[in-house]
Amino acid sequence: MIPIEFTTRQKKIIKIVQESEPITSQEIAELLKVTRATLRPDLAILTMSGTLDARPKVGYFYSGKPDINLISQEIKGIKVKDIMSIPVVVTEDMSVYNAIVTMFLEDTSSIYVVSDGSLVGVISRKDFLKNAIGTIDINKVPVAMIMTRMPNIATTSPEEDVLVAASKIVEHEVDSLPVVEKVMRHEKQKLKVVGKISKSNMTKLLVELCKE
Repeated sequence: MIPIEFTTRQKKIIKIVQESEPITSQEIAELLKVTRATLRPDLAILTMSGTLDARPKVGYFYSGKPDINLISQEIKGIKVKDIMSIPVVVTEDMSVYNAIVTMFLEDTSSIYVVSDGSLVGVISRKDFLKNAIGTIDINKVPVAMIMTRMPNIATTSPEEDVLVAASKIVEHEVDSLPVVEKVMRHEKQKLKVVGKISKSNMTKLLVELCKE
C-alpha cells in the first residue's frame, strides 16, 4: 500500500491532536488560525485514512496507526547528501600496515582507495583481519593487493534517496557505501569520492526523526 502524502497543515493537525486529545475541530481551527470550514477536507482525509478517530460531542483522537507512514514520508524527502559523513580515503600504494593504523585512528569501518583521485577500491575491517593473520608482510604489501576492486563496489550519489542507499547496504551486506560523483578524467568517466553513508548515519537519522 502506498503511504498517503499528508500536507504540511495535515501534519500540524496530527501533532495538535497528539498533544491535546480529545480536541474539537473548533479548537484545532483556533490554534491554526483558520476556519472550521477550511479544516473540513483535512479532517476528512485524516479520519478516513485511520490517522484520527472522531467521536461525536467529544472531539478528535489520534489513532496511533500512521507513525510509520509519517516517518516513511519524512525519509523519502531526504537525500544522501543530507546525512553523509566525511570519507576516509587513501591511495592504492599505501601499505596495509599504514592503512590499518589509519582505520583505527579515524575509527571507521571502511576505507576507500583512490588512484589519480578516482575510486578504485574499498577495504573493510574484515579484509584487514583476513590478511593480517595470513602470511603477507603488511609493512610492504600495498592496499591495492587486498582491496575489493571496481566494478565490484556498490556506490551511491549525493542526490540518491536515503531509502535507496539503505537498500543497497542491506542487499550488498556492507557497513557503508562510498558517495561518488561522476567526473571526466583523461577523456574517461571516473568516480570521485565525495562522502560516505553508513549504518551509523542511517541509525542517527532514524533516531532524529523519531524525536520530532
